[in-house]
Amino acid sequence: MVTRMRASPRPPRKIKPRYRPQAARRERILAHIGEGVAVIPTAAEKTRSRDTTYPYRFDSDFWYLTAFPEPDAVLVLAGGRSILFCREKDATREVWEGFRHGPKAAKEVFGFDAAFPISSLETRLPRLLADRPALWHALGQDSENDARVIRALNAARGMSRTDRRAPALLCDLQQTLDAMRRVKDAAELALMRQAAGIATAGHLRAMRACRPGMFEHELEAELGYEFRRRGAAGHAYAPIVAGGGNACVLHYTANDKRLPDAGLALIDAGCEVQGYAADISRTFPVNGRFSAAQKDCYEIVLAAQAAAVAAIRPGAGFDAPHMAAVRVLTQGMADLRLLSGTVDGLVESGAYQRFYMHRTGHWLGLDVHDAGDYRQGKAWVPLEADMTLTVEPGLYIRPAADVPEHLHNMGIRIEDDVVVTKQGCQVYTHAPRTVAEIEEVMQERD
Repeated sequence: MVTRMRASPRPPRKIKPRYRPQAARRERILAHIGEGVAVIPTAAEKTRSRDTTYPYRFDSDFWYLTAFPEPDAVLVLAGGRSILFCREKDATREVWEGFRHGPKAAKEVFGFDAAFPISSLETRLPRLLADRPALWHALGQDSENDARVIRALNAARGMSRTDRRAPALLCDLQQTLDAMRRVKDAAELALMRQAAGIATAGHLRAMRACRPGMFEHELEAELGYEFRRRGAAGHAYAPIVAGGGNACVLHYTANDKRLPDAGLALIDAGCEVQGYAADISRTFPVNGRFSAAQKDCYEIVLAAQAAAVAAIRPGAGFDAPHMAAVRVLTQGMADLRLLSGTVDGLVESGAYQRFYMHRTGHWLGLDVHDAGDYRQGKAWVPLEADMTLTVEPGLYIRPAADVPEHLHNMGIRIEDDVVVTKQGCQVYTHAPRTVAEIEEVMQERD
């Protein structure tokens, strides 16, 4: 029989306004797990080579609940309390590695009920698990964290000699966190709009900087400069800067070839602000003017994006914008004589996938491909107000004997970020999108 423990009433505590959203999210998790215990670790530092590490980036779930930026930290939610385990203050290490909050300051600044040194987790966690009915943990994310939780669970089981009981249930916290993160609150939306504004400025800079004879990595440098200059943490993901046929490689990231003078450049790049990502794709002519064939293909993709955006509204399935875009793209492929047949037949057979092989969007947030499933059983997840997603149709025409030569190596993607509203949706990325807008901006180079 599990001994039920009641959380004693807590006095109200002062939390800095910046961290109130995280505190409210922790309260939601505490209410969900009841008398259980949740263990949420942050990401570990990763060695790059010898004694150097990759730039540190926190775990998104941990950040969502804490906004605590340091490695070697674990959040434990139990008995109505939020408990942080983190690195101790260490003046010597701070000389080499920078500021550390330490448990005392972390408790006060971030609004935790208690905070302890991370070195004490191995001894404290089994006691926190004792006499709790369930242990909640996001299983399978990191083998070392899984092993640490299992050790604590086994230690709690060893307390049976003192009439203490380990949790009888082991529950996966990931689906709960995913469902929470899928719908954004006001603080998240503000950060995402900020990231979108900075990312838009980066794309504008790249368009204005582009010249025949440049290399892809030169445009990548323009993006990175503008992102950091405006206060973003940097790229939210490895940027794609693809000239000509390279744009037909969906995740091309070499970015080391010379841009074709009369070809197109496709840039898929976004920045990160306080963990939240923007994700924008733009395609434009290297020489500043679309050829007739380029314009024809581009207008098809732009029309497909407009159709997808129009399909986004509360209650619509996640797949609705994709299918709207697919029908426009398929009609365009037929018009370009890439495919023959009826739109219905080409869609049903999947023939369009030769030239458009990815989905039209994904969730967006703390991860560029953000948390959350796209289906609930066999049904698509219905869209709700304050969900954020991308809309990114494309057209990718590789050389082939049955493809008109003037369409060879035509890779086009147009991607924007949208938030679902009560009435429909709002596009909140505003980099130049139409042919006229892009050509006007690119003439500003002269």
